[in-house]
Amino acid sequence: MAELMMQSRRHGAALVTGVALLLGSTAIVAPTMAYAQAQQGVVQRIVVIGNERIEASTIASYIPIQPGDAVDAARIDLALKTLFRTELFADVKIDLQGGDLNVRVVENPIINKVVFEGNSSVKDDKIREELTIRPRGIFTRAKVQSDVQRIIELYRRSGRISATVTPKVVELPQKRVDLIFEINEGPKSGVLDVNFLGNEEYSDGDLSDVVVTKESAWYKFLSTNDNYDPDRMEYDKEQLRKHYRNRGFYDFRVVSAVAELAPNRNGFVITYTLEEGERYKFGKISVETELKKLDGTVLEQLVPIRTGETYQDEKIEQATDALTFAAGAAGFAFVDVRPRYVPNAETRTVDVVFSVREGPRVYIDRIDIVGNNRTLDKVIRRELLVAEGDAYNRVYVDRSRNQIRALGYFKEVEIEEVPGTAPDRTGLRVKVEEQPTGELSFSAGYSSVDQLIIDLGISERNFRGRGQNLRARISVGSLRQQVDFSFTEPRFLGRDLLGGVDLYTYRYDFSQQTAFDTSSTGMNLRLGFPLTSNASMGVRYVLRSDDVQVDDSLCNSGQVSTVLCAQRGANITSSLGYTVRLDRRNDPLRPTRGFYVELSQDLAGVGGDVNYLRTEAGGGWYHGFNKDFIFSATGSAGYTTGWRGDTVRINDRFYRGGNNFRGFETAGIGPRDTRGQRSDALGGKLFAIGTFELTVPTFLPEQYGIRASLFTDFGTLGMLDDVDRQSSPGVFDPDIRDELSLRAAAGISIHWRSPMGPIRFDFSQVLAKEDYDKTETFRFSTSTRF
Repeated sequence: MAELMMQSRRHGAALVTGVALLLGSTAIVAPTMAYAQAQQGVVQRIVVIGNERIEASTIASYIPIQPGDAVDAARIDLALKTLFRTELFADVKIDLQGGDLNVRVVENPIINKVVFEGNSSVKDDKIREELTIRPRGIFTRAKVQSDVQRIIELYRRSGRISATVTPKVVELPQKRVDLIFEINEGPKSGVLDVNFLGNEEYSDGDLSDVVVTKESAWYKFLSTNDNYDPDRMEYDKEQLRKHYRNRGFYDFRVVSAVAELAPNRNGFVITYTLEEGERYKFGKISVETELKKLDGTVLEQLVPIRTGETYQDEKIEQATDALTFAAGAAGFAFVDVRPRYVPNAETRTVDVVFSVREGPRVYIDRIDIVGNNRTLDKVIRRELLVAEGDAYNRVYVDRSRNQIRALGYFKEVEIEEVPGTAPDRTGLRVKVEEQPTGELSFSAGYSSVDQLIIDLGISERNFRGRGQNLRARISVGSLRQQVDFSFTEPRFLGRDLLGGVDLYTYRYDFSQQTAFDTSSTGMNLRLGFPLTSNASMGVRYVLRSDDVQVDDSLCNSGQVSTVLCAQRGANITSSLGYTVRLDRRNDPLRPTRGFYVELSQDLAGVGGDVNYLRTEAGGGWYHGFNKDFIFSATGSAGYTTGWRGDTVRINDRFYRGGNNFRGFETAGIGPRDTRGQRSDALGGKLFAIGTFELTVPTFLPEQYGIRASLFTDFGTLGMLDDVDRQSSPGVFDPDIRDELSLRAAAGISIHWRSPMGPIRFDFSQVLAKEDYDKTETFRFSTSTRF
């Protein structure tokens, strides 16, 4: 081994060894060249010399020579190469002396630990992810050389192109070493200017918003895109192409993208040279199909493109997906949809012909699931709509990914194709990244809704990795106090049935809104099952004891509504209910396309003291213009009526306002007893509320977890039973107001995924109300992760 520079370290016990083979700005010693003496003879025994950790018998087993074999120079050379390929040895010599085959080895050391020095902008864990060298692994100079280049590449991607890395070795007893990477990060290579040449339709400012790379500035200390990165420039070229091609510029191309280092080397000037071309429109749109069971005329109606519209690449992609989905839904698992373009420079139109063919038949060879360290394989596999041996169907694969994501156990879910065992076979790799699903929490906070809040709870959405949901919670606030326990089994009795039980007791203090308290203790039994791939149904049984309390002194003095005083007392509610839901959103958590509708009914009176029929319906429609602008229209309505001569009790009525109708206080809209200063809310039998909401960009880094949306809420609430509106039989009380008039508010909501839990800020302006409604312009609220 070449001579090494050494210096005393670690109390004089360890030696720092500088490495001498040129590696960027670093030097590492090349291994001594082994040699094989050109000898011939018969091996009587194998003698291993120089080994310290590795057993002689183990080394002998690597050699393709056994005692009694005749050897020559070629076989000895093969044995040398075989030992070097194990990467266990820094040097090997083999010679034949008499009948002894002498194998002299110098073992490569074992890595004790890997240390980084001098890195401040890039954390140790980030660098360690890039390395192939690991503690307890074999030290080789080739691996060190490779990992030095990996670290330099990592710094280059983060904008530090002048970073250097010097590896050093600290020798330890028992053939072990510590590997130290000394890093000189160098200055960050900023972007002095981003220029565009050839652009006429869009200004430099417009295009600066399109590309990811931004100019460096002192106030952009939070930005990570203001440094030179060649990979980011390639991404920017694609973003420019998308921008123009989605606005009619069919012939657009990026002629060049050049980054020039400033003379003083303090940053780069990036220049994109563009060729915009002319703006095109869609010409004739047609569908050609070779599949007899698919009518081309019908398929043309599914294409979201019309002649005369501005040409957009996004429309082509949407049309291709729509045709593929339609063919898959019709039972054609093997479909190849390819658009063919026919541009006409004179008319500035692009005719598009979608060719629908039967693609090559491919079957799923195997399905591998990786990344699930805790969740059992069967929990993931039971969400898949395809199995090993099935025909490959992209529609089913995409739906499977959505179903796995909907579990909420994984941060990321990807399903990718891998080569199969034959040309007509493919494998699927389901790659998941698990996220925490359990929480043991104690928190205290304050909100304008519940005032002081204290929460103590335990929650596990993936109990024992089996997909079971377990929750226990105690919540104490000025408005509500609650204790509940819940358990859900998603595969009840081993079938596609969701079974669950809820036990709870809670108390709501509405004394500030409507002068009564209500407490409930009860149990819910739930059972859910799918109807189709997009529809599901759930049934439930509820047994609950309710107690409505109003202070006797307030009733006797007439300070509260007589309607409330008449509702005092305890009752048993026994009800059966169901919910039917159709969900065709493209994403169960953050939808950008699709819709959902649901209908639920509960019939109380299957035993117990209370008799009513409650019907509720809701739905929503989503449309994403891009990743930053997502529009949604949602709505809900409900109606409760008594039967067997019963009226609807005050605690069974609907109350709206606060989080479910912004701009109004909790129970701020609907029927109200306006007598005196209290103005008690009475709730209503009927409500209908709609919401238009547009998610808008905040221009803050995504890791901050801050989202914003513009909203407008509108609707109504009311319709008391006649007996609750009368001061005496046949005489309606003028102080009890109950108008089914329109209420509306608009504003902005800020959602922050804070370390303390989700927080929402609502800023509202009321547009329509009754004079007795309770309004508010600001509200902030928190929610737990249960």
